Amino acid sequence: MIKKASEKHLADIMKLLQEVGNIHADLRNDLFIKDQTKYSKEELISLMNDNNYNILVYTDDKDKVLGYAFLIIQENKGNNLRPLKTLYIDDLCVSEECRHQQIGSALFAYIQKYAKDNGFYNITLNVYEGNKEAYAFYLKKEMFKRKTMMEIIV
Repeated sequence: MIKKASEKHLADIMKLLQEVGNIHADLRNDLFIKDQTKYSKEELISLMNDNNYNILVYTDDKDKVLGYAFLIIQENKGNNLRPLKTLYIDDLCVSEECRHQQIGSALFAYIQKYAKDNGFYNITLNVYEGNKEAYAFYLKKEMFKRKTMMEIIV
């Protein structure tokens, strides 16, 4: 079942945030700290009450969170930009123990329908270089590269 997250889901979401954080720390330990989370419980509660932010959870029949998606509503603004509404996937995670059970696909399909039903032009996200499983997943969902971010460490 996919629904909007509530405070009762915080513990499960925090566990999954740590899983994602550790994937990123394994890829880029120069940027990410192992066993830390992107958000605190207090920050998550604040985001749950933010109109430009939406946290979805995929739960089992006991309401345990097996996956989540963090969505941010963005609007293009600028002299040379068309005024388009974008749905940015800030984070999408499926519990390590539940991967390859179509939970990520169900979340992504739900996000696509939500975006279409609510007048969004597109869905965007970022994938860290080296996160091959995530990259392959999004390619299967027919996402494509929009731009490439490059860096040099000095």
